[in-house]
Amino acid sequence: MKLLPAIDLSEGKAVRLIQGDYQKKTVFNEDPLEQAELFEKAGADFLHVVDLDGAKAGEPKNGGIIEKLIRGSRLKVEIGGGVRSLETVRRYLDAGAWRVILGTAAAEDPAVLTECLERYGESIAVGADVWDGQVMTRGWLASGIPGEEFFSRLAAMGVRNVICTDISRDGMMRGANLELYRQLHRAFPALKLTASGGISRPEELEELERCGMDGAIIGKALYTGAIDLAEAALRFREEEGC
Repeated sequence: MKLLPAIDLSEGKAVRLIQGDYQKKTVFNEDPLEQAELFEKAGADFLHVVDLDGAKAGEPKNGGIIEKLIRGSRLKVEIGGGVRSLETVRRYLDAGAWRVILGTAAAEDPAVLTECLERYGESIAVGADVWDGQVMTRGWLASGIPGEEFFSRLAAMGVRNVICTDISRDGMMRGANLELYRQLHRAFPALKLTASGGISRPEELEELERCGMDGAIIGKALYTGAIDLAEAALRFREEEGC
């Protein structure tokens, strides 16, 4: 299972939100590039980056910093937040991103998602942010789209990589929604799912792997020291025989 430490960007800083609330924002590092270096030194292979300002605005707002993050490390970087056009996808992939995440665009404009999949295949992931059974879009606002319907649509379109965030758990340090991920894995076995939201203990990573997750995104638990990235990275790298 892939471990993806997270950097959420707002006003050029590495921050964390609580349950997607932009008014409940904590700055953890003024310098996102330094934070990425710390993750890399701890043994990370991947990095999950979200442009929170871009997610609200509908277009990249921290694009320059993101490109520096991509080019300034050996990490495989995936990018989300404000990605709503083929041009933005191309920009990030041309900069060297490993994967680009479509969230709102995937929910509201299937034609854009289809074109991106046709052009870039598994370099495209879909972000499915859910709250109380429905998909949230445009910076975590209610879309009215039932979660199960959305996942069915993605599977039918041939999407392979899906990042599922349970917003009710995000930033709360109360544990991941394991039952949600078990259900999704059983219902949609063709999807490679990455779990996000609430991961707070090292043991949860093993539980998520047993749930069939392809990856796990870790945010606040790393910044507070609840999970030691060096230990976790070593554990999963040894398991893969790397």
